[in-house]
Amino acid sequence: MSHNGESTFSTWAQPPGKTESERIDRAINAVKNALQADERLRSKSKVFVQGSYRNRVNVKQDSDVDIGVLYTGNAFYPDYPEGMSHSDFGNIDGDHTYAAFKDEVEQALVSHFGRAAVKRGKKAFDIHENTYRVDADVVPFFEHRRYSRDGSYVCGVQLFPDNGGKIINWPERLFDESHWPNQHYENGVSKNTDTGRRYKGVVRILKKLRNAMEDHGIAAANPISGFLVECLVWNTPNQCFSGISWEQDVRSCITHLWSNTKSIEECNEWGEVSELKYLFRGSPDSKRQQAYSFIAAAWDYIGVES
Repeated sequence: MSHNGESTFSTWAQPPGKTESERIDRAINAVKNALQADERLRSKSKVFVQGSYRNRVNVKQDSDVDIGVLYTGNAFYPDYPEGMSHSDFGNIDGDHTYAAFKDEVEQALVSHFGRAAVKRGKKAFDIHENTYRVDADVVPFFEHRRYSRDGSYVCGVQLFPDNGGKIINWPERLFDESHWPNQHYENGVSKNTDTGRRYKGVVRILKKLRNAMEDHGIAAANPISGFLVECLVWNTPNQCFSGISWEQDVRSCITHLWSNTKSIEECNEWGEVSELKYLFRGSPDSKRQQAYSFIAAAWDYIGVES
């Protein structure tokens, strides 16, 4: 790796500068204004920021912002224990559907930004950037409830892509109540505090490292998402973040990840940052193999000594 490791890593560890952050904030406010202007959505939706910007692990090349829009009316999607259903918990069908809500969000965005600025994707609406704001991905969500047999439940968010299937996420505690436990955002804050504010810096470094590897034609970097990078660093023990130097922290993390992603047995218990979903379980083992290939290539790229 042809650079001064510590100097480069120190730069990479920092979040985007003030100008870029201001453009992100303007995009968030513009989406909030679009939904506030719609009578149907004003009182039945909650806008929240998710993804790398909310979790403070964004880097400049990935500076588009992910914005969630949660339906807050009388409807949710449950996940019941095997053999149980609505009637066991006294629930009734909701008064709205996800498909109708997504169409309403689209109409509000188009009304505010204009049709040419809004592209409907399978999961999100892409609001094109301009000189004033960054690109924004707006994702409609319904509440998801994961029930236990005793009637208690924890809340996350759920979406249905246009091409079928469903996706459940656990971005953060959206309401101050026991049904919304600490999730991705809160866990990241805790680990960052416990590591002397080194955790998020290392996540940014590895994301920038992934980008640099991709720029240099290293194929192992291509399938790796920023979210996966964040989850890998999340599963690195706190003692790897010594605070002596960024270079030592990065090398310690990569060494741990290289050793523990060689086989599924070593990382079978690893979770996403929310700790409400397993990172590799339920996925084809290709996901773990891609992670290992990326870490091994990063090992070679920065010259980690075994």
